[in-house]
Amino acid sequence: MKITRLETFLVQPRSLFLKIHTDEGLVGLGEPVLEGRANTVAQAVRELEEYLIGKDPTQVVHHWQAMYRHAFYRGGPILTSAISGVEHALWDLAGKAVGLPVYRLLGGPTRERDAKAAVARGFTAMKTGPSGGRPPRIIESFAYVDKVVNTFAAMREAVGKEVDIAIDFHGAVSPQTAGLLIKALEPYQPMFIEEPVQCQNVEAMAELARKTHIPIATGERLFTKWQFREVLEKGAASILQPDLSHAGGIFECRLIAGMAEAYYAAVAPHCPLGAISLAACVQLDACIPNFLMQEQVNTGDAYLKNPLVIKDGYIELPQTPGLGVELDEEKLQSQLKTEDWHTPQLYDPDDGSVVDW
Repeated sequence: MKITRLETFLVQPRSLFLKIHTDEGLVGLGEPVLEGRANTVAQAVRELEEYLIGKDPTQVVHHWQAMYRHAFYRGGPILTSAISGVEHALWDLAGKAVGLPVYRLLGGPTRERDAKAAVARGFTAMKTGPSGGRPPRIIESFAYVDKVVNTFAAMREAVGKEVDIAIDFHGAVSPQTAGLLIKALEPYQPMFIEEPVQCQNVEAMAELARKTHIPIATGERLFTKWQFREVLEKGAASILQPDLSHAGGIFECRLIAGMAEAYYAAVAPHCPLGAISLAACVQLDACIPNFLMQEQVNTGDAYLKNPLVIKDGYIELPQTPGLGVELDEEKLQSQLKTEDWHTPQLYDPDDGSVVDW
């Protein structure tokens, strides 16, 4: 089997899908996207096409090494997202070629179903953000911290003690204010604090982790095993959240999960994207022992022949070959678009300065 053609297309609301075609008629699906930079990633995929055409798609790890290491300037969000989506599609083809789900090729399963994070439809966990009425300042007032805590406390009261509530600072909070908020939130036991500071500020994150018993989570904006290594070595987080469309794909995130296991850290893959990316996550979730929970926003009802089914907070593992999903070409037509989604551009309401999203 040889690769003959790569095809990308934008899909609502902010996804980029990939088809890798072969001379045997099998088609592999992937999701190589970076939110707000889908067109740029699509161009990066096109630049990888010259290498991939004519190759055996089942040599997945070899092709990953070549695509990553033959670029003199390695890594980064664009190239690694492009490689991630290509890698999804190569695993999809490898699984289809032998008639097995990807998780079985990776040594799984270690569980029979995959947990999802949300309270709706019987789910037992949810995630929120700090609600203080405006973007947080470098050092916040008592009133701002009090408002954030009161909002979280109201959520805790509404859902009870059996439902887990995580809180995502989105890397938009300064270390000074993050420390104040974490301390004030502790009595309400958040499941974890996600990205309490910018992910590249590993030292500050590690210092915050040492000051609280609440688990710290990070990883959606980290790429490859090399960036996750520093987080683990410095004890900056005990929950890793690699995004399989950004961090290097299924096998790279399997390696990251193995590193995390050695540090007694859990894995909760990030996935605010489309159902192909989610399908790739499910393959990983199925075969790692330190899986915690799976973020998701899209089960593919609008474009998959058989959307992923969530019941009582879990998804049954697919038994079909490859990633276990197939596009409904007729339904997909209504989801195609020509323009990319853009990251919100936010400014401080008081002085107009740029604030993080």
